[in-house]
Amino acid sequence: MNDKIWLEQISEKIKKKMLPVTERTKGKVPYTTKDGVFDDRYAIDDCWWTNGFWGGIMWQMFHATGKEVYRETAQWLEEKMDVNLMSSKGMDHDSGFKWLPTAVVNYRLHGNTESKNRAMLAADNLAGRFNPVGKFIRAWNDDGDASKAGWAIIDCMMNLPLLYWAYEETKDPRYMHIATMHADTVMEHFVRADGSVKHICEFNPLTGEYIKSQGGQGYAHGSSWTRGQGWALYGFTISYMHTKDKKYLNCAKRVANYFIANIPEDGLIPVDFRQPEEPRRLDTTAAALAACGLIELANHLVETDKKIYLNAAMKILRALDEHCCNWFLDTDNILEKGCAAYHFKVQEQAIIYGDYYFIEAIWKLTNQELFIW
Repeated sequence: MNDKIWLEQISEKIKKKMLPVTERTKGKVPYTTKDGVFDDRYAIDDCWWTNGFWGGIMWQMFHATGKEVYRETAQWLEEKMDVNLMSSKGMDHDSGFKWLPTAVVNYRLHGNTESKNRAMLAADNLAGRFNPVGKFIRAWNDDGDASKAGWAIIDCMMNLPLLYWAYEETKDPRYMHIATMHADTVMEHFVRADGSVKHICEFNPLTGEYIKSQGGQGYAHGSSWTRGQGWALYGFTISYMHTKDKKYLNCAKRVANYFIANIPEDGLIPVDFRQPEEPRRLDTTAAALAACGLIELANHLVETDKKIYLNAAMKILRALDEHCCNWFLDTDNILEKGCAAYHFKVQEQAIIYGDYYFIEAIWKLTNQELFIW
């Protein structure tokens, strides 16, 4: 089956599935599933870092179908997250993941001033986490343990678009400076010469001196956590989009080339490219995220290079459909076999951002995407 027909079929499968899933998920903010039914992560943690992705799915579905149930659900979730916005302990480096797919989208589409206010509050909080001597945005919160005050993580590359949006909205250059200085620090200390990336880097918070890296959610120190590769690949591409600085484009290509060189023959992405052969642990969330990054990167390259990245993305997406998608209408998730971290006890689970990035990737390739980042 050629790619165009396959993509049209997958698009229709998504639309057919997501309507009943949305109807029966009302009142929940899902993260994973139990026996095929979405949980309510908000009831467990109203400041959980993935709580915005359900809103992102709703806006993508609304953009593609125009069905009001998606807009209504996204609006409900955005308002529900005000509890997080007013919690100093709940605000962290993941403000982009929470308020870009919710408040920023709502403001862009409908000019909602309350949404703009939420997004600006989130952007200001994210900017306030910037360490000026180390030139990095501090990760997580310490709950009284100051030993983590110098930690930064690769994931934050995908939160920078909230600062780029704030700059574009206000023309205040402080937002742009913070975003680009953090990106430069990541490029210097996180991205290895071969294009692989570190997950966590520690800096002296008082002097800014680089101390060491940690293995984080990958297999081990010095390994190659695939979702981290995806955050870097997509994140540097987006930094290029907002700045037009080619050093970010070149960095994205370096990370992408490393990723492509390590895609297994069957197209299924492991949790870590340097994990042991057995047990074979997969992460469909890393696969969907990387596919989005590869597609977006291809949009900014000359035709001869573009095909390399698009072909890699298609290989990944087709492998997901063949081996890891659940299209049954009575099951809430689409992707299975996601993994939050290599050494977590729970493996091969549905995770909401896997579904989000899978939908975004398919929408990119079928010209239905609402660009969020």
